[in-house]
Parts: sequence; C-alpha cells; structure tokens
Amino acid sequence: MASSRARRGTVTALAVTGALTLTGCLQNPEGDAGGGGGFGGQASPDPGDGVVTVLGAFGGGEEELFVESLREFEEESGISVQYTSDQDFTTTILLRVNSGDAPDVGLFPQPGGVMQMAADGNVVPIDQMLDYDALDATLVPGFLDSARYQGRVYAAPMRMAVKSIVWYPKKAYEEGGWSTEPASLEELDEIAEQIKADTDAAPWCIGWESAQATGWVGTDWIEEYMLRLHGPDVYDDWIYGRMAFDDPRVVEAFEAYGELSKGEGNVLGGTTGIVSTPFADAMAPAFQDDPDCYLMRQGNFATGFFPDDVQENLDEEIGIFVFPPAEDGYDGQPILGGGDLAAAFSYDDDTVALMEFLTSDQFGGPWAEGGGWLSPHTSFDSSLYPDETTRQIAEMAYTADVFRYDGSDVMPKEVGSDAFWKGMVEFQDGTKTAEEVTAEMWQAWPEDQKQVAGGSEDE
Repeated sequence: MASSRARRGTVTALAVTGALTLTGCLQNPEGDAGGGGGFGGQASPDPGDGVVTVLGAFGGGEEELFVESLREFEEESGISVQYTSDQDFTTTILLRVNSGDAPDVGLFPQPGGVMQMAADGNVVPIDQMLDYDALDATLVPGFLDSARYQGRVYAAPMRMAVKSIVWYPKKAYEEGGWSTEPASLEELDEIAEQIKADTDAAPWCIGWESAQATGWVGTDWIEEYMLRLHGPDVYDDWIYGRMAFDDPRVVEAFEAYGELSKGEGNVLGGTTGIVSTPFADAMAPAFQDDPDCYLMRQGNFATGFFPDDVQENLDEEIGIFVFPPAEDGYDGQPILGGGDLAAAFSYDDDTVALMEFLTSDQFGGPWAEGGGWLSPHTSFDSSLYPDETTRQIAEMAYTADVFRYDGSDVMPKEVGSDAFWKGMVEFQDGTKTAEEVTAEMWQAWPEDQKQVAGGSEDE
C-alpha cells in the first residue's frame, strides 16, 4: 500500500503529467471505435485557464470532506477547483449539458447518465485523457465496465460502494459458534438452519419499506443471485437489455431468493415483516441482548443506521463476511456495488490533471479518514480508513474476482426504479409468481432500448 508521505509527494506530479499520459493510452480497449463522436477527433487537450468546475451531488459533511481531499491538489498544481453541490444532479446535469453550460467535470452517482452523454457525444472518453491500462491495473476488476458504451469507457470511479456484505451482531453470533466464513451460498443456508435449531430467533433480518421506493432492497438480492448463479457476462446481458428480463435464468435467481426469504422461520416477521419493516431498521432486533435475528445483507452505508453505541464501537459490536458464491454457479467471488463516476465535459490541461487525480489511488485520504468513503483502487493506503470494519469491507472488494454495478441503477428508469421495485413487492408478498413479475418487467422495458426481441420464448 502507498504511504501517506508518498501520496503527498505524487500530487504535483499527477497535475504536471496529466496531459502527458496520452501517448500511453489504450485508445480502443475492445477494438471498437464506438461512441458518439464529439471529442474523439481532438488529439491534444486545449490549454487550461487555471479553473476547473465540478458538479456533483455531495452535500453537507460529504462536501466538506470532498473539498478537503482536493485542497493539496489545488495548492500544488495551482488549479482552482470550483465545486457545486446539487441534490438533483441527474436532472441538472442534463439541463446544463443541453443548454451549453456543462461543468468541466461531472460526478455521476449512476452510470446511466454517463451512457446517455456518451451516446450524444458530449463526454470525453477516458482513454483520450488517462492512461487506461494503468488505471485498470489498480481498480477493482470490472469497475470500468460500468461506464463502457459501444466498446469505449467514458467515466472512471472516484468512490466505491460495496453491497455484498453480510452483517451480524459480533458477540451474540460468536457465542453461538456459527461460521464466520461460509464458502458458498449452500454453507450460508446451513448456518441459517443452525441458527434456527439453536435459538428461538430467525436467522435473517430483512426490511424493505422505503416509502415510494419500497422494493429497491429486493432488487439488490436478485442482482446478488444473478451474479452468483450465472456470472458477470450473463449479468451484463440482463441489465443492458441484451437478454429478456423473463429469461429462465432470471426466474431462477428470483426463485433462489424466494427460497431464502419465504422459507419457514428464515426471516424475522416473515413476508409481511420484510415489506413493512423500514430498511434502516432491519437489523435493530439483532442488537438486543437476546437477538430476534442475526444476519443482514446490505451495503456499507448500513452502518449509518446502526444504534449510536454500535457506531461508536463498530469493530467490537459488528462482524461481517462477504455474501458468498454459489457452488455450481460462477467460478469466483463477485461483488455487487456502486460508486461515483467522474466524467469530463471539457478537454484541457487542467481538466485532464484533475481527472488524473480524482481517478487515482492518491485521491481521498481526508475523506477516508473522515469515514463514509471507499477507494475503488486496490492500491489505496488502507491504513487511512477509520476502523478495521471499513478496511475489511474494502478488502472484500479488493480481493474479489469481479465487480459489477447495481443493475437497477443501470437499467432504464422505467424498469430499474419503477417496475423492478413494484415487481419485487408483488413477488415477495406472493401476489405474483417469478414468471409473472419478470414478464411484466420486460414489458416495461422501453422497446427502443431492447437489444433482443420478445421474451423468454425467443431465447
């Protein structure tokens, strides 16, 4: 891992050499020119004016830590970074780009917006300004694929989120003597059966209620199973519409999750409890002196909802392990997650220098120390994370065989943040079968964004 001293010493070098990496770029990672034109024909960046404007959704404490993480870069490079926070980033960035008022850099919380900008030729391909091979070598495997459009990548991650985490109340769980390192989903099911046999509690804590967004937690479960049962290539075909949503492989993932969530005594409160329990409260019963449930699969942000005394003593109160692979599925450990992606709308020396820094393993030290931030680079100095639990979470991603972005964040919004959410609730409460809800989700997929015809009967 890079030391803090080495990190400080490289900021100036990054700023100076940002525009010089072009000769080392991998211009065409997959042999496909792709893209929507725009900046593709411009060989060299324009001269900078000493200012780079950035638009993102980070506000409050996150904004303070982001700005602090840029301070040394500004001081040593002489470049002023002017950051604007906008909680309606997705709408605002589209309006600004379409009106000719784009920022130099946009920080996208989801890759869908990047894809739209790439199709319209409004964003600079990263291989035009960054050393693609060097970047890919230190990133969690598969991360760059989240912003790949027609064979070319148009954004690079500057923050990572990890979702494939199983949390448990450390003291009570270890007193139970159950395994903390299940090697497969099958072994995890065996642990659940042991918990039921040894206690009066349910093994799983699951809550979905999230007002109009109820169901999004369920989409994560399906994505986890799709990755484990069928691997990243099939997963990509599914989330990008190259495979029908009602394909038998998707139905299989629904049914695998259904076996866990609908099994007798598996989840505290059963199906009714899953749908009605606020997702932020799902694990609260696990922190009782006599837990009512023990296991919760949720992303790294979950710590923000734990009781104050747990947050203050995270390493002592909480244990974690990675949601494991399937024995007869993908041969490797996948990680489901997300992250914020930096994309450039201008092509000058200053913007290149900032992009070089934002997407490197040198960015984010103060943010990491402040908590709530993970670097997507395996070479990041993990000693900067505030606790051992955070370091373990990062290591899960750093040692994974492949990373894939939350699929519902990539799908068309008509599906990913509408039909998929609603369909999960209907499947969970037993209103509809896996075949019925997946067929409806495929019907909701915009016809002009489908890359295959029909439903499962055409597969």
